[in-house]
Amino acid sequence: MHDPLPPPRSPRQSWRWALIVATVTAAAAGFAYVGGWLTPGRLTPARLVDGLQQAGGLHPGYRRNHAKGVCVAGYFESSGRAGAYSTAEVFAAGRTPVVGRLAIPGGNPYAPDSSVPIRSMALRFNLPNGQQWRTGMNSMPVFPVATPQAFYAQMVASRKDPATGKPDPARLAAFFAAHPETAAFRAWARSARPSASFVTESYYGLNAFYLIDAHGQRHAVRWRMAPEAGNGVAAPAGDDNYLIADLQQRLAAGPQRWHLLVTLAAPGDPTNDATKVWPADRTTVDAGTLVLTGEQPQDSGPCRDINYDPTVLPAGIAISDDPLLPARSAAYADSYLRRTSEEAHVPGTTAPVSTRPEAAR
Repeated sequence: MHDPLPPPRSPRQSWRWALIVATVTAAAAGFAYVGGWLTPGRLTPARLVDGLQQAGGLHPGYRRNHAKGVCVAGYFESSGRAGAYSTAEVFAAGRTPVVGRLAIPGGNPYAPDSSVPIRSMALRFNLPNGQQWRTGMNSMPVFPVATPQAFYAQMVASRKDPATGKPDPARLAAFFAAHPETAAFRAWARSARPSASFVTESYYGLNAFYLIDAHGQRHAVRWRMAPEAGNGVAAPAGDDNYLIADLQQRLAAGPQRWHLLVTLAAPGDPTNDATKVWPADRTTVDAGTLVLTGEQPQDSGPCRDINYDPTVLPAGIAISDDPLLPARSAAYADSYLRRTSEEAHVPGTTAPVSTRPEAAR
């Protein structure tokens, strides 16, 4: 005996089922698009991180960029002056605990400190209300390119030729010719030299953000950390690992300090282009003092398991329309997932150092 035929659905039921199917299909298509399955040639976070990994080599358990670094800790003493522009608790008068990381760019955790003229500072502010502010800064005043696509193209153009161990000059020249926005960075890089200390460097946020005040008004800003220590000196010769030793020596003598300087944009200043420097006459607010009091190795210190995603922001701070920000967030997440699923290894061995990897930037 056959089962009786189900009663016909009403138009309303059919509409509901169609809506459910359409929603599931759209969600699946969205995941496929983000993953790059529908558009294999599209730039994805995985492709960005693959590019970094190819440039720096595969070092399991380490960050795909800024792999060589050291954990630092201390606090931020707010001046209260930025409170007029933002409701974020970090800008209210008082202290906020900070866990940070000082590093050099690149994916090789064993690279000589003098191999690049750039240093980086990443910070996580733990606000009293349970919110966090994470930021990643570099010791260069301008970024080479304005978009993730151009950044990827730069990585491809900069790949080393296996025959020479150096990038192909013709390929680099073609990239720079196609990307005139790199001129400001290249001008800076021509005179940049590797410093002998993390402590004497200024660190620039590079991307624009918005501070949101108590009235809901948005203020476009960029920020930087300016050191209290004197000018840097030349890097010592014959030592590949002098930066951490210098930091330890300085911290043994006392806390190290930087001022958080927040620059407000004027109408017309670009918020979506990190290759352009805002004019020097813009209003700048000294928001307070970063005080670092200690350091620990990155494989066991408190920064190890932190993803310094610059889009993790408290109420009162918001991202701008800079396309590099969401790309940084997605690439950091991909790098984090990779290194937390791996074991860190010592060169020349097959045994893992420990069951916990070192932290990725």
